[in-house]
Amino acid sequence: MLKQRIVQWQYGFAIAAVIANVSIAITGSIVRVTGSGLGCTEWPNCLPGSMVPVEHPELAMFHQWIEFGNRMLSGVVGIIGGFCFLAAWLSRPHRRRVLWLSAAMLGGVVVQAILGGITVRTGLLWWTVAIHMVVSPVLAWFAVMLVRSLRESDAPPRPRTHPWVPRLLVAQTVVLFGLLIAGTMVTGAGPHAGDKDVARLGLPVSTLAHVHAAFMYTFLALLLAVGYLLWRGPAPRDVWKRYFVVLGVVLAQGTLGFVQYFIGVPGVLVVLHVFGAMLVTVATAALWAWSRERPATVEATEHEQFATASL
Repeated sequence: MLKQRIVQWQYGFAIAAVIANVSIAITGSIVRVTGSGLGCTEWPNCLPGSMVPVEHPELAMFHQWIEFGNRMLSGVVGIIGGFCFLAAWLSRPHRRRVLWLSAAMLGGVVVQAILGGITVRTGLLWWTVAIHMVVSPVLAWFAVMLVRSLRESDAPPRPRTHPWVPRLLVAQTVVLFGLLIAGTMVTGAGPHAGDKDVARLGLPVSTLAHVHAAFMYTFLALLLAVGYLLWRGPAPRDVWKRYFVVLGVVLAQGTLGFVQYFIGVPGVLVVLHVFGAMLVTVATAALWAWSRERPATVEATEHEQFATASL
């Protein structure tokens, strides 16, 4: 009975993985802007001899609980990733694509835990924090792919749109990765280090911000090119819907970036900007996934019957 339930909830686990990976990026940004990155001075313990926050003469409880809360959410992300993989393993027949995506997410959580430990033990070196951050959008991307794959077969993909759209989306995804990397470098040189004593990246923030903006302009240009090809057709309604979601979040994210740059990078806008970056990633992944199709073997209305039969 439990096995049956786990398999039946597989789609829900995949949705939860998307939400969890977005959430962990947000809480990580809160850790950073509140200066709580070293609220817990050890890993996996929070403080010497204690897994949880305790009274300490040099560490405020506020900072300890912010960092500890982020670590606890990492555990939730890991549990969800574990259930995704378990559901994929229990399903019959095994689906290679679903298994690989689930395994990648579970493995990514392990990598995140290791990176988190390295980040703390190296005193929040900016590049360790940057790598730690970039893994979250990658895992969110995998989670979106998993959501889509559970409504498809493992057949080779074929475009549902103009044949050039998938190619442009590949280029757009490469630019998105560059955009995320540049964003972490801006933060690495900026005022929000995660702790007041952490050394910053020794490059001008304004220069890095312009590089970041250049990636954003390129991303937007490619997105407009995709829109033109969708307009030329064919373009199913669900693809158009996801296109406009990407366009909307990119424009909002760009506006937010300009505002925070000109008013001095307040912490609350940094958190919102990280949230926006995760939304752009998830929305782009959805546009990528829904612009292609694989001959469906499991319709949405039959998913539960398939899950039951697989046992």
